[in-house]
Amino acid sequence: MEIVTDINRIKTIAKQKSDENWQFQAFLKNYDAPIEEIDSIVHELYEEVSYLINCMQCANCCKEMYPTLNTDEIRILSRETGISTEQFKKQYLIKDGNPEQSEEIYTFNQSPCPFLKQNLCSNYDCRPDDCRSFPNLHKEEFVFRLFGVIDNYSVCPIVFNVYEQLKIRL
Repeated sequence: MEIVTDINRIKTIAKQKSDENWQFQAFLKNYDAPIEEIDSIVHELYEEVSYLINCMQCANCCKEMYPTLNTDEIRILSRETGISTEQFKKQYLIKDGNPEQSEEIYTFNQSPCPFLKQNLCSNYDCRPDDCRSFPNLHKEEFVFRLFGVIDNYSVCPIVFNVYEQLKIRL
């Protein structure tokens, strides 16, 4: 299994394979197999690939993505940083999402993440759920999350390699 980890190479390949990736997404949506079968393959590939890639050497997700934070996560992070919730919001966050949501959702106002220090999260133990679950390949119902997968294909070497290996397998 060839593993690509160079993020610049991944971005170049992502541009080159844009049409192919959308065609494969359509193929997966119509693939005649139980969803659990595809999930099983993705989970297996995720385990294999993530074992070979050191996220702390990459940290590209922290450099490019904007995770969402809920009220509890904001409260925890503000306490951890030693500033008030209001000051934390003012300094680090912007409102995100639909104003009709029952809870206010925020995201960081800058990229890379303000808590990324030398490719490590300085608040790792209290990082938001979005960060904790990324790249989301361990979750069920992969075929219903393909837009996110394709979005993350050029950001995360794990997603890139799992998607490429999945093309080979299927």
